[in-house]
Amino acid sequence: MPVKEGHLSRDVLIAMHETPGIGWRTIRRLWEMGPRAALRPGITEKELQDLGLRPEAAAALAQGLSPERMEAGRRKRLAAGMKAVTWADPEYPDMLLQIGDPPPVLYCIGRVDLLRRPVVGVVGTRGATAYGRQMAEELAAALSRAGVTVASGLARGIDTAAHRGALRGDGSTIAVLGLPADRIYPPDNRWLYREIADHGLLVSEAPPGTPYHTGMFPSRNRIISGLSLCVVIAEAPVGSGALLTAEYAITQDRPVFVIPGPVTSPRGRGGLELLREGTASALLDAGDILERFAAEIRALSGPSAGGLPDGAAKPAHSPSAAPGPLTEQESAIYELILDQPRTADELAAHTGMGTGQLHVLLLALQMKGKIRRLPGAVFAAV
Repeated sequence: MPVKEGHLSRDVLIAMHETPGIGWRTIRRLWEMGPRAALRPGITEKELQDLGLRPEAAAALAQGLSPERMEAGRRKRLAAGMKAVTWADPEYPDMLLQIGDPPPVLYCIGRVDLLRRPVVGVVGTRGATAYGRQMAEELAAALSRAGVTVASGLARGIDTAAHRGALRGDGSTIAVLGLPADRIYPPDNRWLYREIADHGLLVSEAPPGTPYHTGMFPSRNRIISGLSLCVVIAEAPVGSGALLTAEYAITQDRPVFVIPGPVTSPRGRGGLELLREGTASALLDAGDILERFAAEIRALSGPSAGGLPDGAAKPAHSPSAAPGPLTEQESAIYELILDQPRTADELAAHTGMGTGQLHVLLLALQMKGKIRRLPGAVFAAV
């Protein structure tokens, strides 16, 4: 039975998730039982044992489903400024429901609407080189300007660069945290945490007040990949946590891309190994992603997929804005192509635009039906 076909109340689902010792498999089994489980505030240990729970689990869950404990949890979330998004809620991302172990509850601070937008994961090493940070930031900025949300883990290095770049565009960014969403880690990213809280989204599956335990950070990697159309490894040594995200993505049937770097640099060796194994593809710029996932981006950017908050303007160059009038930059590109078919390199030479910005504009013109791409990366007017 699909997750969203359960019939328990969201308050019960949240209380189950916040009960120590009750894992997602137990939650899912009870959830899929629906009305037969008869879960409700004040349910007794005996009733829970009759549903197949062991005595210790039944005792814990009976306490977790007490009205007093449920109200205490609600007040704690309210004090932390969090919104809990559950399997039962329309805001819960369909992409995440497709993985084998979707978290029953996501604790969110910021723009919950980003959960239903097109997302690309960009991850990498904490000990990034200047090259790696630059490439991650430029890629994230180009994706965000095209209306794509960038997900990463708020760690130092590549994650920080990806979030920073994504905040420069309308797509914004999602930071998936290992610790509860109201805890800032690492402390030196306090400024970035606040920027994302104001303009993006902070997400964790850990309820507020959850103490640290081994596995919290590796576990969050499956959420980054689960939210994403694809995952980009910007720079990662062998054994890097970013490669764990790549492993999750492969298991979840999400494409993995690697930004190539010097073969002599150990900080990028892990990504190069993925390329050699054939489990990832090389990524040169944002256009590779925007073109491959054009249909998915267009579908996820539509009003039925959640859309932007009321009153928020869609970027004129985003896939969701097509068709529509051309922007000044789009018109400049279009006039050059009207004159004669041109390659991306020729257009860059004429305009002085960066590769990422140019690919975003070319994709927008294609979606607006103004140009088409010919073999050899040549663009011609329709």
